[in-house]
Amino acid sequence: MIRIIGVDPGLRRTGWGIIETLGNSLRFIASGTITSDGDMDLASRLCQLHDGLAEVVHSYQPHEAAVEQTFVNKDATATLKLGQARGIAMLVPARAGLRVAEYAPNAVKKAVIGVGHGEKQQIHMMLKVLMPKAEFKGNDAADALAIAICHAHNRQAITSRLAALAG
Repeated sequence: MIRIIGVDPGLRRTGWGIIETLGNSLRFIASGTITSDGDMDLASRLCQLHDGLAEVVHSYQPHEAAVEQTFVNKDATATLKLGQARGIAMLVPARAGLRVAEYAPNAVKKAVIGVGHGEKQQIHMMLKVLMPKAEFKGNDAADALAIAICHAHNRQAITSRLAALAG
């Protein structure tokens, strides 16, 4: 059984989701959102995200991590801040010794709903289909679970290809 943490980075809210996978089986473990105080300076907000995510990693002991890649938008300042939050999202699991994979938003959607473009409601619905016991409050936690599922599917495909080559 492999435990995976998916992380949807954001400066205001960073979503996280923990799943376990064995073969084609997916099992929901936990999900949540880490928030930073918008009244604080940037460095303090990044510390809040770091400390919150470090606590999640420590508490749930995942084996692997997956983080959504940043998309570039028209607001360069917002993109830069998102990149800094994403750095925290990658640093925390890496410092815990986890392999950290990165996935584009379209790859995550394709893994969960079957197409690269879709609505949040479609993701929510498919999360419940794939993991009926899944609980998530808000889009950030749901997206993090979707990122973890994307990684589970991709790691399984890689494992299958390696087994075929070895066999």
